[in-house]
Amino acid sequence: MTLRPLLACLLAVWLAGCELLPQVPFELPSSRTTSEAAASASGCHADLPSFADDDCLLPEWVAFGLASQRGDRVWRQAMLTHLEGDSTERRLARAVALAWGNQSQWERASELYKANLAAAPVLLQPLLRYWLNELEGRRARAGRLNAAESAQAQSEARRAALEEEKADLEKKLEALTAIERSINLRQQADE
Repeated sequence: MTLRPLLACLLAVWLAGCELLPQVPFELPSSRTTSEAAASASGCHADLPSFADDDCLLPEWVAFGLASQRGDRVWRQAMLTHLEGDSTERRLARAVALAWGNQSQWERASELYKANLAAAPVLLQPLLRYWLNELEGRRARAGRLNAAESAQAQSEARRAALEEEKADLEKKLEALTAIERSINLRQQADE
């Protein structure tokens, strides 16, 4: 499956504006989770995404991805507990949840995506690949930021060392200047 038809469809929706989007009544936020709201709007009602229903495949995974992005640490930990298991769909769902966790969880999410992406349904693979690429981009930016911060810390340490060396040299110069004055005063006194 190529991305060209999907991109063409997205471009058409974007160019047409909101007229092509289905009318969904506005609801005030309630106790329902983001994934429940998205699932009820599309007619798919799974709490956890699965590969079972092709019609609900993308809506369930997108809803779960949005819930993962918006979820806090407590939600993520509870979801990871629910997602224990060795099935491909559970491992990929863990990858989605971990991808929106803290930086220490990003490497594990990347490993899970890479190890299980090929086993996902063909219809879901472009979405998962997009999420993996987005995660790798965040990891790369974080790595560059950490490197820049490390370089800045090294630069600050080097600057501090140079400042200290400068202060020491100024003290030595003052001492040498004092010695030179003393020598000049003695020479003048001897003359």
